[in-house]
This record gives sequence, C-alpha cells and structure tokens, in this order.
Amino acid sequence: MAPQPHKDLLRFITCGSVDDGKSTLIGRLLYDTKLLYSDQLAALEADSRQFGTQGQGLDFALLVDGLAAEREQGITIDVAYRFFATATRQFIVADTPGHEQYTRNMVTGASTADLAVILVDARKGILTQTRRHSYLVHLLGIRHVVLAINKMDLVGYDQARFDAIVADYAGFARSIGIEAFTAVPVSGLRGDNISSRTDSMPWYAGPSLLAHLEAVEIDIAAAQCRPLRLPVQWVNRPHADFRGFSGLLAAGSVRPGDAVRVLPSGRLTTVSRIASFDGDMDIAVAGQSVTLCFADEIDCSRGDVIARADEPPEVADQFEATIVWMAEEELLPGRPYWLKLATQTVTATVHGLKHEINVNTLERLAARTLGLNAIGVATLGTDRPLVFEPYAVDRGLGGFILVDKLSNATVGAGVLHFALRRSQNVHWQALEISREKHAELKQQKPAVLWFTGLSGAGKSTIANLVEKQLVSLGRHTFLLDGDNVRHGLNRDLGFTDADRVENIRRVGEVARLMTDAGLIVIAAFISPFRAERAMVRQMMLPGEFLEIFIDTPLAAAEARDAKGLYRKARAGLLRNFTGIDSPYEAPEAAEIRIDTTKLSAEQAADLIVARLLARPQEQ
Repeated sequence: MAPQPHKDLLRFITCGSVDDGKSTLIGRLLYDTKLLYSDQLAALEADSRQFGTQGQGLDFALLVDGLAAEREQGITIDVAYRFFATATRQFIVADTPGHEQYTRNMVTGASTADLAVILVDARKGILTQTRRHSYLVHLLGIRHVVLAINKMDLVGYDQARFDAIVADYAGFARSIGIEAFTAVPVSGLRGDNISSRTDSMPWYAGPSLLAHLEAVEIDIAAAQCRPLRLPVQWVNRPHADFRGFSGLLAAGSVRPGDAVRVLPSGRLTTVSRIASFDGDMDIAVAGQSVTLCFADEIDCSRGDVIARADEPPEVADQFEATIVWMAEEELLPGRPYWLKLATQTVTATVHGLKHEINVNTLERLAARTLGLNAIGVATLGTDRPLVFEPYAVDRGLGGFILVDKLSNATVGAGVLHFALRRSQNVHWQALEISREKHAELKQQKPAVLWFTGLSGAGKSTIANLVEKQLVSLGRHTFLLDGDNVRHGLNRDLGFTDADRVENIRRVGEVARLMTDAGLIVIAAFISPFRAERAMVRQMMLPGEFLEIFIDTPLAAAEARDAKGLYRKARAGLLRNFTGIDSPYEAPEAAEIRIDTTKLSAEQAADLIVARLLARPQEQ
C-alpha cells in the first residue's frame, strides 16, 4: 500500500460527538476497500473477542483505536492517522476524538485536512460537540464538509429522521459560515452507504460516502496559481562554494531569473539556481521541496520568507486572532508565549481578549482569560515583525500555535485575521541621546534589582536599606514597590493570576524605561510566577537583571503578618493570596538568595550592595 504518485491525495478527518461511530466508520472503510492483510484481519478478530463491543461480530473501531485506554473505554483519545487508496485517489484520514477534553487533538487533526466528515448519531441528533467541531472545521479553513448521519439502522432507516437532522444542521451551518455540505445517511457497523449504495434506504439518491470522497473536487492547482511563498527551513551550506535556502514551496512557482523579496527585511534579489535532490530544476511549483540560490549575497535565515518581489505577504507585529486554548492552565494575557507560524518562532503576548465565543449559541461573551477548549478573539503582539497572511488567504502563513516557554507544551492554536492598523502606523522614533549617554552622565551602569518572595518575607524592608546604601554611595536609584504602584499605575488590577501577570508586565516596562535613563531600579514585588520574572529579565540587556530571592518560610512570613493579610486569607476574607490559595513559584537560579532566618535585614542589604558593585561593569 505504498503511495502512488500518479493519484492525487485527499486528507480528511472524521469528527463529531462521543460514540457517534467515527472509528467504526473508518474501520469499515478500510475493511470494505480490502486494504487489510490477513494478519490484520486475524488481529481484528482476536481483539474483537477481547475488547469488542459487538458481541461475536467484528468491532471495526479497534482498527484505529490503538491505545490501551481507548480499547478499555471504547473511546478515541489520540488522533489516529490511516493511509488507504482506491483506484482513483489516495487518502489520509485522521480519526479525531469526540470528548470535549480532547478538542485540542481534533484541532491537530483538522489543521492539515481538506475535507471533514462530521458524524451524527441518528438517535441523538445535533449535539454540543457537533456544533463545536463544525465551528472549528470552519475556523480552520476546511471548505468541504460531509454530514454523515450514522446508525441509521437503529432508527429503522427512517427518512423523516434523516431529513429533520439535516434541516437542524443546515440552520446552524449557515449561522457559522458553512456555505454548503453534503449529507449522507450511513451505518458504519453494517456498511450501509459506506463503500457502496445500500438497498436499505431506497429514498436516498446520493452517492455513497466513499464515492463522494473519490469525486470531491480538491483544487490542487490553486496554491500554484498564487504568488510565490517559500518559508525558509534551513540555510544549506555544505561547503564554501554553495549557499542555498531550503524549504517547502508553500505557494506559487519560481524559475531562475525571477525577482524575489526576502521578508521581513524586504531585501531584493533574483533566483540564480533551483537545486533539488534530483538535480537542478527549470521551474519549481507549490508542494515541492527545493533549495533556492540567489544572485546576490544577502542576509536570509531560517524563519524568513522568500516571496515574489512585487506581491509580498504582510509584515506586522500586532494582530487580531482567534485562539483555541488547549491547556488545563488558563490563558494569561500579558504572559509571553512562543508563537510558531510556518518556520518562524517569535515571542507573543496576548494583550487582551475581545470576547469568548459560545459555540452553541454563537454568543460573544465578555472574558478576561480562556480555559481549556475555550475559543476567543484576541489582540496579540510579537516581539519582532512576523511575516504572515490572513488565514482565509493562506493557512500556512496564517495559522499558528502557542507554546509555554517553561514547559514547552503546546497550549493554544490560532488563526490570524489581520494586522492591527496601529502596527503599521506606530514606529520607533530615533533619539539623539542614547541609553549609554544617560548612564555615562550618571557615572554608573544601569541595573534592575528584582526582589521576589512571599508577602511578609521582608522584600520592601531590605529594598529600602539597599537604596539608602546606594544613594549614600552617590548612585542614582529608584524604588518600585508592589504596594505603591497599585495606588496609581496598576490601581485597576486585582489579584487574579491574569491581573498579577499584567501587574508585572507593566512594572517591567517601567523598569526598562528607567534603565534606559541610566538608573539602578530596585523592584520589590511578590511576582509569584517564574514566567513573568523571566519576561522582565528578557526586557533588559544581558547582566542588567539581578533576581534576588528573599527566601522566608511561609510560617515565618505568616508569623510576622504586620498587615494582617494572612489572617484574612486564612479566614476566607481575602481571595487569591499568594502562599494560601494562590501559588508561589520560587526561583530556580536566582543571582542572589537571602535566607532571612540566618541574615538580618542589614546584613542582607550589605550582601546585595556588595554583589551589585562587584559586577564586572562596575569595575
């Protein structure tokens, strides 16, 4: 069953609610197209006896439900991919899970699909997960939709039931923008209308599911007709006499002599040569992996996009996007995440949620964050220009994932709608006086002394003593205290995780401006999350940020409790209090650790000032 190059390839997914029969349908397709070897059939028979749900019959779902947990529970958890082929076309099908908690797996399977088969149990009709998956199918740009109304045998092959479900779905499909779909009544278990027409439903005049999959028109030439787009995956430099830029041609075509533009820099050059595994080419088209050589020596690296010179994609750093959140931990606006789009990796921050979308009613709900499987529209910004196109134009340059910087787990997926106008209209203003000049005038090196620890650990006390010592030595300082900034700059913020993230982001920006002015900034904040302390560190130049962990045991901090905050938190009068009902993530590699059970505040201040003045920059 090796791929056959002369046939085109259709990628499709099966999706829908739990127990709608997705795995059984795919298993039946594989069985009916006679693509199972004798050992696979023998294994299916044995597995059906051990794990099957069909008595003495074959349980076709076991052909794709490969995980032990899937077989034990009779559900699909992971995405299962299967290749099969008929006389006219090749197929790769992704069987995606129906449980809401595995919606992220469904998004993974749908991201590369050309067609979606949305299954509905004829007994249950349109369910919440049917609507959710339909919304995601449309959101992810799948334009060919099949509504497979399954288990028709369990409703006596009733045409009225079929027509009612089709009418119900049609109204919802129109409301979310699905312009057309094909409805097919099937029984995955019995094989009705799967690979061939059935006699059980003479009232149905349409094609079988397989016949439709073979005949549906996929415009494989559409990408080739668009302007050139080649995201650079690798700079190919095998020896000093060769330098090329390798990648998959995502759109368009290219010939030697064509003028191209490298983005985001915008530099122009011409293609001198197209190299491939099979030798040099006179033309390359979308879908081919090639190496382009340039006539000029210009800067081009992984993540850049090579485009047609007179029709380049857009470049921006602020966008509106729809995000599907895929992690147990909530999305936190203001927290930096890795954003991966094509071959580009940048730091991205969600600036604010416009609304969350209720996929059942399509109602737009006010939201400040997103939970697992939630879908929302947000504005986001990146730390440097991103080459993109709206997802409706190009799925490759418009779709992205978000990755947690600490765990490296994929936490979200999204699609870009457009660049915000302000990203094009707001530019950096060149200044005559540099940050180096400001520091020179003050005769010091800028720094940020970032004090972190539990409430009552002694951060503010020690920070005050440090500033007094530095001022006595003639240093120019400014102390940012957690309580003080909440009286003005951050008075609109509370103490939820999302607000804590935004609190630290704002303070970090202020601290960065103060270091630009040449100051030594002393910041005393609980700052409970490692990710936000890392974010502030990245705002500064190397060596300027010193994390100072005021390490005080919770019991000792609570015993001090001069403000009575722990007492209120223990009584349930103060929510989201760090150390009680909100976590504190201790630093893993702080530059300075102060054990307040062994050092007095004065001794701690002496140690911190000595460490600061011992920096190489201070010598």
